[in-house]
Amino acid sequence: MHRRLTAAAVLAALLALPACGTPDDIEAVTVDPSSGTVNRINTSPDQKRVRAEKVDAIAAKVPEPIRADGKLAVAVSGEGSPPLAFRADDDRTLIGVEPDIAQLVADVLGLELELRPTSWENLFLVVRSGQDEVGFSNITVTEERKDIYDFASYRVDSLGWEVKKDGEIDKIEKPADIAGLTVSVGSGTNQEQVLLRWDAQNKAAGLAPAKIVYYQRPTEYQLALRSGQIDAYFGPNPSVVYHATVSGETKVVGIVPGGGEVPAQIAAMTKKGNGFAVALSEALDTVIESGRYAEVLARWGLSGEAIPKSEVNPPGLPRK
Repeated sequence: MHRRLTAAAVLAALLALPACGTPDDIEAVTVDPSSGTVNRINTSPDQKRVRAEKVDAIAAKVPEPIRADGKLAVAVSGEGSPPLAFRADDDRTLIGVEPDIAQLVADVLGLELELRPTSWENLFLVVRSGQDEVGFSNITVTEERKDIYDFASYRVDSLGWEVKKDGEIDKIEKPADIAGLTVSVGSGTNQEQVLLRWDAQNKAAGLAPAKIVYYQRPTEYQLALRSGQIDAYFGPNPSVVYHATVSGETKVVGIVPGGGEVPAQIAAMTKKGNGFAVALSEALDTVIESGRYAEVLARWGLSGEAIPKSEVNPPGLPRK
């Protein structure tokens, strides 16, 4: 159901927008997967975020070393991936669904939110070292990551295939569909593992291998897609839906679970064994029950990725 609604929402949004343009010259929008509603969004530094109230009983469960300075240091990707996390119009302020959910959690815990932008590769290091207390950055729970980190889930993980709008590719939903294609994916990501697994299956079946290309920034893959240097991009579904909607130059031709063949969850990530995951999960449950969580997801067009309850260290994607 979620996948069909998302595809319909993308189509509705593309029909409602100009036929060409770039994210720089089209008003930013999101699409609510549950209704297909196109929402013009606020990209100014003054976000007027949805806020929550402190819950003393949950705040008391925050480990003393973390609550000592009254701040919640949150590692978030600063590379720019709307609607997950990206810079506002001032090119400084971090906005998006990840900062918004982090704000709700900080409110419940009675802590001041301190967003700390970092690269995807460095994000795991700063959380593992304790330099940052939690990561909110579209992080997929995997069994390997659970060896080093603790997690509190807050969203369904889904991946999307983005292609040129006027190209010949209309559907990517299984490994055979990428045989012989030139595909871009983020290095060190969960979707890279799915792509490599699909490509290995194709090779074993005697199909043409895919050519895999890596880019450092989203703008680089977007340019490569528009110019025909790559056939497809494989990334987080929220990001590819957003880019296809805003640009009007690409389309989403397939959505798969975060594990490719199996479901996955996005979660807040903290240092293993520090006891913080329980407080994070209870804070998330509080805003889920109050409806504030649903407000944030709807604002960024991600209602279809809501979960009914947060879990501490839920089942992760299988080991490689």
